[in-house]
Amino acid sequence: MDIEELLERYRQLADRYAPARANREYIDEYKKSMLALLMKDAERNGFNSGVAQEREARANKQYLKLLDDLKTAVHEEEKIRYHLKAVELEIEIYRTKSANERAERRAYGA
Repeated sequence: MDIEELLERYRQLADRYAPARANREYIDEYKKSMLALLMKDAERNGFNSGVAQEREARANKQYLKLLDDLKTAVHEEEKIRYHLKAVELEIEIYRTKSANERAERRAYGA
């Protein structure tokens, strides 16, 4: 694979990585808001201590669904990130080979 193909692959992955990262960050932050809202609901339902409210909130189906969504988002982000890393390594290999070829040409006067 030539350098232009590697760079194009990198750009494509970067275009996918940015929204995947943003989605994961959003869900992670929203999780905190949802927990607070569900704790307020638990308080309205008679759970007065903070520990009881948190227990009820964390057991809520909406919260559990959000955790599952977070798991999916993290998986997608990490998968793309590792593909990016693989392309970065391929680019480094290309650079090393190119440097070796240049050194060899200089050594033999080509």
